[in-house]
Amino acid sequence: MIRLSQPIISDEEINEVTKVLKSGMLVQGKYVEQFEKSLKQYIGADYTLAVSSGTAALHLALAALDIKQGDAVFIPAFTFPATANVVEIQRARPVLVDVEMDTYNICPDKLEESIKNWTGAEKPRAIIVVHEFGAPCNMKRIMGIAQKYNLYVIEDAACALGTKFQEKHVGTFGDIGCFSWHPRKAITTGEGGALVTKDEKLYTRLKMLRNHGIHRDESGNIDFLLPGFNYRLTDFQAILGDMQLKKFDQWLKKREELINVYIEELEDNHKISLPFNIEGHAWQTFMVVLPIDIHRKQIMEWMFEKKIETNLGAQAIHMLQYYKEKYNFDANTYPIAKRLYYNGLALPLHPALLKEEVHFICNTFKKILKG
Repeated sequence: MIRLSQPIISDEEINEVTKVLKSGMLVQGKYVEQFEKSLKQYIGADYTLAVSSGTAALHLALAALDIKQGDAVFIPAFTFPATANVVEIQRARPVLVDVEMDTYNICPDKLEESIKNWTGAEKPRAIIVVHEFGAPCNMKRIMGIAQKYNLYVIEDAACALGTKFQEKHVGTFGDIGCFSWHPRKAITTGEGGALVTKDEKLYTRLKMLRNHGIHRDESGNIDFLLPGFNYRLTDFQAILGDMQLKKFDQWLKKREELINVYIEELEDNHKISLPFNIEGHAWQTFMVVLPIDIHRKQIMEWMFEKKIETNLGAQAIHMLQYYKEKYNFDANTYPIAKRLYYNGLALPLHPALLKEEVHFICNTFKKILKG
């Protein structure tokens, strides 16, 4: 089976994780600090904080910015539900904005229109932009909109380690950037995530919120200054992430090479739409868009019969039961998100994939599309 995604964990990494396990020092410690320093250097962030998941990172970001009931947070209509869920958890209101057909990212024009015309009872407080599948959002436009309307910006960069906008790593433009180390992401710690920020006070608050609200003074005494969470990363996860990060640039290069094969093979096929090969794209996922009249489930079953694993890309938030029922969404309100949700098809992409396998995937896919 050619897997959709496949984490690469070497014997060397397993040995280092085993050493940490055998040491008995398992919770957040020196290896978490080491991982944070490596991430800080790689991303070019001022402050970096490792946490237990990408969702935990998003939740901490909202909590640290005091997003709460009575607030509105503008998010893309096409994304993994965690982006919306954390807003709900904070009892704020997620306001959906449709996305672009060629990048799958939030549309800046529609974002400004949505903010400008907002008439809800909730006060606009923040924007969460998602660098979907590793494609950089237009951060120049988005930061301009945020400044114009005095809104916080959280970058959901769960899929976007290594993604750049105008030669600068994403996650470093807004108030807080959030990353994920889930096994489907570019590097993995099993579960895990991280936050980056340029604001020292915000970093201090995030750090306390990560660990039960604990503050430790210079003498080593501790106090609990606010009600926090337990969103710590373990040391044995951190050593795995730190070692994977050292290999990431070569993995990123391999992804780009595979994408070039995909695009060369599929760009002339008029039955599908390809994502825009935008500068700075890190290509965590390669999702094509099928025609409306093609049944995706059947395509996936036929591909599976040929030993090729595929999947949908992400979800249209307004079409998920919880959000549809709570906010009485119409399915056609966000047409591009709906189209991507129904017709998006993610094809295999990971550094262990061979070019020969990509050729096989593309040839098989084209034959199936011909019928």
